[in-house]
Amino acid sequence: MSEFRVATRYAKSLLELAKEQQVLDVVHKDMLLFSKTCEENRNLLLMLRNPIINHDKKLAILKAIFKDKVNKLTFAIFDIITRKNRENILFAISTEFHTRYNNLVGIGTANVTTAFDLTNDLKISFENIAKKLTGKNVELKEKVDEDMIGGFVLRIDDLQIDNSIKNKLNELKMQFRITK
Repeated sequence: MSEFRVATRYAKSLLELAKEQQVLDVVHKDMLLFSKTCEENRNLLLMLRNPIINHDKKLAILKAIFKDKVNKLTFAIFDIITRKNRENILFAISTEFHTRYNNLVGIGTANVTTAFDLTNDLKISFENIAKKLTGKNVELKEKVDEDMIGGFVLRIDDLQIDNSIKNKLNELKMQFRITK
């Protein structure tokens, strides 16, 4: 079974259990903390995926980092996954949990690609545009592509607004080819 399918099943079970125990928001924050920690510390992610390191050692490291910072349900999933020798999918579980949580509470995802880092005002503008298009709150994910020259590309689900200079130049090129 693929890593994604296994992670999806664990994330779905954790979501249902967190709802049942009325700690959904707390577990969501814990999973965001875990994801952020893995993204900021590549060595942690590599350690979890390393088949040579003993599972008990991995659990001890997870306990040292997260035991006092997360809900007991969140740590229980870390413990269960590690005891089943599947700690390599913990990061995938945390990201899938976040996706399922957003779907449950009605938060969409919008991806914006620009040639530079967005200011807070621009972030708010893009969030407002995405909110108007989807009718729900959105989580904005930014990507900087220095080859873009200028403009932006906004993706919301299957909708794409390409207002990049590269796209405009391609449109001009096509118009010139047609008029030849």
